[in-house]
Amino acid sequence: MAREVFTVAADEAGLRLDQVVPKRVAGLSRRKARAVIDEGGVFVDKTRVKVAGRTVRAGQVVEVNIGGAVERSEPPPVPRIVFSDDHVIIADKPAGLVTAPTPESDRGDLLDQLAHQFGEVYLVHRLDLPTSGLLVFARTRAANKVLGDAFKVHDVDREYRAIVAGAIAAQTIDRPVDGKRAVTHVGVIEPLADATLVSARLETGRTHQIRVHLAGLGHPVLGDTHHGGERARTFVPRCPRLALHAAVLGFAHPATRERVRFESPLPDELARYLARLKRPPETSTP
Repeated sequence: MAREVFTVAADEAGLRLDQVVPKRVAGLSRRKARAVIDEGGVFVDKTRVKVAGRTVRAGQVVEVNIGGAVERSEPPPVPRIVFSDDHVIIADKPAGLVTAPTPESDRGDLLDQLAHQFGEVYLVHRLDLPTSGLLVFARTRAANKVLGDAFKVHDVDREYRAIVAGAIAAQTIDRPVDGKRAVTHVGVIEPLADATLVSARLETGRTHQIRVHLAGLGHPVLGDTHHGGERARTFVPRCPRLALHAAVLGFAHPATRERVRFESPLPDELARYLARLKRPPETSTP
């Protein structure tokens, strides 16, 4: 994503937003500027503005965020709704779908799609863009507070499936991420050809925690272009996407306070990749 920030000059006062943005951002046509504005990528004095005809005043600070959403020719992926009631929604997010609005856009993300379908929806937690799997959203302020408190005290069951490079042993990783305590419990599900299918249970929830922890051990998640390093980039066969999936989500229901648990199988593209890595059965020699 490209980001440009400028202050409106005195001689630009009174111009429309779709006039001043292409004037100040190199390589951006007026048509493209309107598309960026429409996607929600423009902020004036830190407030998102989606009206191309809005006039600007001298001294206002304009922030322009240009990303892939503007170039997207196909609609964003659609989540699978696993469960919903009057208090919560459990969604199975596909890889490639943003969880919530970004500086680049406030359209088509998972939260936006759910709001169009269910009305009032509150964001409780996130998954990275390339990660698939289960997320819980709140439908009331009260449910949002209860769930938010549960995440703060780590009273939530979160277990992922990951395919990592090499043979890794079951272990607990207790290593800070961005200077904060981070604990991941890794279990071995199945040894593969030069790789391992593992479970990763979060005790804490730092940004990219699983990916950082596993890469730090020299066993990066396959398909991780950010933390995986050379080992993940050159692994053959190449993984079609980040091999990380939020497979289990459990918590106390915010209304009934009973524990609930949801599970999601590996998406088809990861299941097919996993099948390619399966070790052939050992044969005994006479």
